[in-house]
Amino acid sequence: MRVVIVGAGQAGASLAAKLRALGHDGEIVMLGEEPAPPYQRPPLSKAYLLGEMEADRLWLRAPEFWAENRIDLRLGQPVTAIDPAARRVTVGGAVLGYDQLALTTGSTPRRLPAAIGGALAGVYTVRTLADVDAMRDEFQPGRRVIVVGGGYIGLEAAAVASKLGLDVTVLEMAPRILQRVAAPETSAHVRALHQAHGVRVLEETGLDRLEGEGRVSSAVLKDGRVLPADFVIVGVGITPNTALAEAAGLALDNGIATDEMGRTSDPAIWAAGDCASFPWKGGRIRLESVGNAIDQGEAVAANILGAGAAYEAKPWFWSDQYDLKLQIAGLNTGYDRIVTRRGEGESVSFWYYRGADLLAVDAMNDSRAYMVGKRLIEMGRSPAPEAIEGAADLKALLKA
Repeated sequence: MRVVIVGAGQAGASLAAKLRALGHDGEIVMLGEEPAPPYQRPPLSKAYLLGEMEADRLWLRAPEFWAENRIDLRLGQPVTAIDPAARRVTVGGAVLGYDQLALTTGSTPRRLPAAIGGALAGVYTVRTLADVDAMRDEFQPGRRVIVVGGGYIGLEAAAVASKLGLDVTVLEMAPRILQRVAAPETSAHVRALHQAHGVRVLEETGLDRLEGEGRVSSAVLKDGRVLPADFVIVGVGITPNTALAEAAGLALDNGIATDEMGRTSDPAIWAAGDCASFPWKGGRIRLESVGNAIDQGEAVAANILGAGAAYEAKPWFWSDQYDLKLQIAGLNTGYDRIVTRRGEGESVSFWYYRGADLLAVDAMNDSRAYMVGKRLIEMGRSPAPEAIEGAADLKALLKA
């Protein structure tokens, strides 16, 4: 059985490795659009951008791993079409047949429209190794950078720029940074951290357009203010890469729609990672995280080999900014109460409840709160909010 994997990111690499680990002895072909071997994305906007990590430390596996495990890794090979009826893909002007196909095509950052200056030189996104390499020389002390978007990617880039001595302004159109993903308490904590490092955080501030002669030189805000800029980083979310799947006639629903096993509307085609949406707690979600890419990729590998096991997502995320390590367990959708727990020193955690149910935890420099919260959520247990606030030892809640 030949398994072809389209996409050589975290999900694709995890899927390929798991196939071999589970004993699959047939062909595995992994087609990557980028020229770089499978690599970690989170350090791009953190240690790699800071210059604290070399490119070879980004690789998910040692270069020899792929050949040693008979995984035919083909880099710089974008797939341009899928023919489900013939079970083949078009790549590099040639066709490649498959018995089973896995789509791990990832996502693409949203860009500013060209009509408002998004195509000017000096305007960057943070997604790929090439993206970060293209902007690294911009990070010189004293230069002025405007970050459009107050989500995690934008704030991580802002933290790096501030640490490197740049003049940093963050523009957030919503009433507060992190509004889509975090409670006001978390937003306030992160905002205060950035402001303490000299970053200007402008909330409820829309961008009208970028201006410049070929290269960006200023940002004009919706209120008429003009901010000078040496370069701009855009962090306004990502879009799942579904074009191949759509052209092949696969069902879409906020990504490539899969069943609980990871199978798409075509029984020989699977999907995992940022590009895939799947059933979860009576609804459907798509998770943009390393943890999901690994776990879902491995689950799909097992199901390609006949395991028949539903994928049970256990959402977790993290963000590093300055000396802050923010760890998140669960999904906070629908919360109606926040419980605040102070830890040692400056550590703090915010616990999201809907009624009596614990949904998620944001832990800031508090790994114990994160660990306990994650375990409780995965166990389906919800201590009373008062127990969270008053527990001398959080670990005791796991035994209660």
